[in-house]
Amino acid sequence: MTTALPPLPPGVADLLRAVDAPPRLVAHLALVHEVAEEIADFCAREGLEFDREAVRYGAATHDIGKTVHPEELSAPGSAHEAAGHALLLARGVPERLARFARSHASWGGPGVTVEELLVSLADKAWKNKRVRDLEDRVVDRLAEATGRERWEAFLALDDLLTRIGEEAPRRLAIQAEHPVRTGRIGGN
Repeated sequence: MTTALPPLPPGVADLLRAVDAPPRLVAHLALVHEVAEEIADFCAREGLEFDREAVRYGAATHDIGKTVHPEELSAPGSAHEAAGHALLLARGVPERLARFARSHASWGGPGVTVEELLVSLADKAWKNKRVRDLEDRVVDRLAEATGRERWEAFLALDDLLTRIGEEAPRRLAIQAEHPVRTGRIGGN
């Protein structure tokens, strides 16, 4: 018996069914979305302004290109990024929501938005992977938005990511319950 997955944003489950997303990918996207919601709640309470719908959708679809490049479900690779972006655009998803499939692994470049940083952070934090450069960029945005000292913003984010990281074994176990092979959502 598999553990129930956290809910996805409206329309995303239908989209994942339409592209025949493997159950493991659906689980990953739902779990990253769950963490993105926690991060978004925190950032909103802190006074950071961002497009919450974009963060939700981006977290829930960032790896959709792995339906085109299924070898990247179990091995490293980046071909899924451009493929996912193209897939979403071809299905009528607006650029402001589709961009995360392309940008979720490239937070270091110029012009990266706060939404892209939050999706990238959720994609790391869900499994308790800490990436200093990425976290520093989020801390900078938080400090700027709140007027806090940078160290205060760092401590607040660090506390959040520590709490999220404590739940990583549960999330990893849930993802592992779902097969890598293509099939219907929930394994049906």
